[in-house]
Amino acid sequence: MKILTTGLTALAMTLALGAGPALAQDKGTIGIAMPTKSSARWISDGESMVEQFTAAGYETDLQYAEDDIPNQLAQIENMITKGVDVLVIAAIDGTTLSNALENAHFADIKTIAYDRLIRDSEHVDYYATFDNFKVGVQQATSLVEGLESRFPDAGTWNVELFGGSPDDNNAYFFYDGAMSVLQPLIDEGRIAIPSGQTGMDTVGTLRWDGAVAQARMDNLLSAHYTENVVHGVLSPYDGLSIGILSSLKGVGYGSGDLAMPIVTGQDAEVPSVKSILAGEQYSTIFKDTRELARVTVGMVDALLQGGEPEINDTTTYDNGVKVVPSYLLEPVAVDAENWEEILVGSGYYTEDQIR
Repeated sequence: MKILTTGLTALAMTLALGAGPALAQDKGTIGIAMPTKSSARWISDGESMVEQFTAAGYETDLQYAEDDIPNQLAQIENMITKGVDVLVIAAIDGTTLSNALENAHFADIKTIAYDRLIRDSEHVDYYATFDNFKVGVQQATSLVEGLESRFPDAGTWNVELFGGSPDDNNAYFFYDGAMSVLQPLIDEGRIAIPSGQTGMDTVGTLRWDGAVAQARMDNLLSAHYTENVVHGVLSPYDGLSIGILSSLKGVGYGSGDLAMPIVTGQDAEVPSVKSILAGEQYSTIFKDTRELARVTVGMVDALLQGGEPEINDTTTYDNGVKVVPSYLLEPVAVDAENWEEILVGSGYYTEDQIR
């Protein structure tokens, strides 16, 4: 009995003095809803957030919905029922969460939209993302630079346009940013769109599906390029770029005297970085998910500790109900010239992962 009493007394003293490390559950639990594991980018996002939230003293509930909207809704409702302290949501479809966010609001749970804006709800408290318009500008700028370098003697460059998923608000920013660079060249006659297909309602690719992009590229080639040559393809995401490149290679581009068109991308996924080094994909846009996680953890910590989250944009992201206060990070264009400095030098990848 004396030993037991001594042990309990020591434990009581330890707790009273606040000695020992803080327990994760002391600061709360964060519900993290991610769209899918089919993209390496989202896996990295989830891992970065869990690592950084844990280091900051929080528990996490990370769920992937595999691009199934009802599944994501069920996951979010379950997090609300379990009583998470904050929701961090990368939405599959940013227009489908209004009821869930209203439930979160009445449960006194704050919501941060992560990378993809959640639309049509007043209960989106903050938004952490990259400068998505600039992503599109960088993609189009890289496309034009590649066209100038690879096809300097072409009087007019033949280009086809691909957009992201129409249910992802970011896709419109990528497209609009790109067209701010490309439209003046189209108007001047420097760039032609032989298919005539422009606008997100025409060139969007539902769920960012690479197979859908490949099938559309197949159709474009057979319908519009029996005599024309493709010089460039605006692709907003690496997963689409891989499908587009497969279609192009299937009809002989990149072999013989048929040069590979300039194909852009986004997210710096390993297969696409390897493709860049192989002379196939021309460029990608790097968005450091570690930094996005850091900003998000900072927002959550400020919310739960009674502070004000850091933001740097209060005008850009109108979700249809309110302008959501946001923090925008800087994207970086990556190509064969700077990949090592940007991707390996930052510690995001090791050289062995790429080579």
